[in-house]
Amino acid sequence: MKTIKQILAVKGNEVYTVAPDTPIIDAVKEMAAKKVGALVVLEESKVRGIITEQDFTRRVILQDIDPAKTCVDDVMTRRVACIQPQQSSSEGMAIMTEKRVRHLPVIENDELLGLISIGDLVKEVISEQEFIISQLEHYIHS
Repeated sequence: MKTIKQILAVKGNEVYTVAPDTPIIDAVKEMAAKKVGALVVLEESKVRGIITEQDFTRRVILQDIDPAKTCVDDVMTRRVACIQPQQSSSEGMAIMTEKRVRHLPVIENDELLGLISIGDLVKEVISEQEFIISQLEHYIHS
């Protein structure tokens, strides 16, 4: 079982961020341009929240709020589930399942190190399963 740090070493630790006072429309355009489903909201290098496509859909579109006149701070998720780099991929899956989130900022000593998505963790689980299957097949045929 890989650690979150090992997953980030392969994936990379680039995180797309946005300031709390950014208009929602600009944040959504940034997500579309970067082909990501979430942006971490930073203020003075501290994680203050996360804005996701789901936040936009539920808190802006369904509430009929003007995304050009509303800031990220008004609709972001403030209670951000996070993970530490030494935790395992299975712990990440457990956190995501329990908290019903798709993105986990990776934090160590209040510093943002990266962002793990459900896709990253599923990819790791599949890779681990393929390795186990390969080892079992090798064992059977030896």
